[in-house]
Amino acid sequence: MESQQSLEPRRSLERLAREIAALPPSLGPVRLIGIDGHAGSGKSTFAERLAEALGDVLLTGVPVLHLDDVATHEELFGWQERLRAQVLEPLAAGRPARWAPYDWVERRFGPERLLEPAPVLLVEGVGAGRRALRPYLARLLWMETPRAKSWGRGRNRDGRELSDFWDGWERAERAHFSDDPSRPFADTLVRQSGTGYEWSSGAGATAGTSASVTEGDGLPQA
Repeated sequence: MESQQSLEPRRSLERLAREIAALPPSLGPVRLIGIDGHAGSGKSTFAERLAEALGDVLLTGVPVLHLDDVATHEELFGWQERLRAQVLEPLAAGRPARWAPYDWVERRFGPERLLEPAPVLLVEGVGAGRRALRPYLARLLWMETPRAKSWGRGRNRDGRELSDFWDGWERAERAHFSDDPSRPFADTLVRQSGTGYEWSSGAGATAGTSASVTEGDGLPQA
């Protein structure tokens, strides 16, 4: 039998999942949730854990769309029209979306994938809260990890062989957020702490009012 201490982190994250599940649909039958932040800020890991919590609440699978699969070497941030045509418009009409993820090694798009309309779809990646996407979002979450810390984590993760790529990425990300910032429009700020996550939602979010969401199995790695 699980101890009360081991159950608490799950129940804490479930609070945020229940908030999201109670939102009205924003894209046809779908509640589209954006998870934005600097590269290396922990978006992917957080999205996976939130998807698991949402699945427990909704009793159905919650897909995660990674914007790394939509971007390309030539279009680090110029992917919004492709996302709109392949994913947003079909889901808005209640139809399955068909899209082809980009292969960063082969430098080409891979086999087509099918994405059925779901009660909640998490879209995570740098630019998930850009102005072109915000009209479709039921909620925007921002990973409140400082830029320098995020980029340092990303460089350490990817190694020296991708140093040149990171040089170009940092310039591109600076330019993107300078022209199209996401954080001022976030509904929820998510912070990493020693026990996992803390988050703040609503009008006081950007002012720093926080509620705790703990995850006992450690901090994100990506």
